[in-house]
Amino acid sequence: MLKTAALTLAVVLSTTLANAQTSQSPSTTATPSVQVLTNIPANAATITHWYKQNVYDPSDAKIGDIQDVLIDKDDGKVVALIVAVGGFLGAGEKDVAVPFKAVQFKTKDNNKWYAVMNATKDSLKTAPGFKYDRNATAWVAETK
Repeated sequence: MLKTAALTLAVVLSTTLANAQTSQSPSTTATPSVQVLTNIPANAATITHWYKQNVYDPSDAKIGDIQDVLIDKDDGKVVALIVAVGGFLGAGEKDVAVPFKAVQFKTKDNNKWYAVMNATKDSLKTAPGFKYDRNATAWVAETK
């Protein structure tokens, strides 16, 4: 009789635990499914086309290089580029923000991408500068 009672208690407890685990399982809760693309959008471009690329003026003179790509938090669209201008080997360099639409991306030399901007190095050197604040993880206006 004691064996039967112990066996019955074990079956009841294991059934109760199994039911509790099933009803609490994360796989049965209502979670949104992940959207996956089956094709890459035709007008999509990789960030490597922009990031760390040189920027040239219309006469093909280098005016700087892209240090960062800024994306709108709400819609995910690229809104600005941070372009480093001036300086020598990084010393005396200035980071300026330019609208993404101000830079045209063209191809040359075996379809290699390059950025062209209707600006001069001097005009960018006189533009307001920005610096990256690691604590705020954001670009902030440079103060003199």
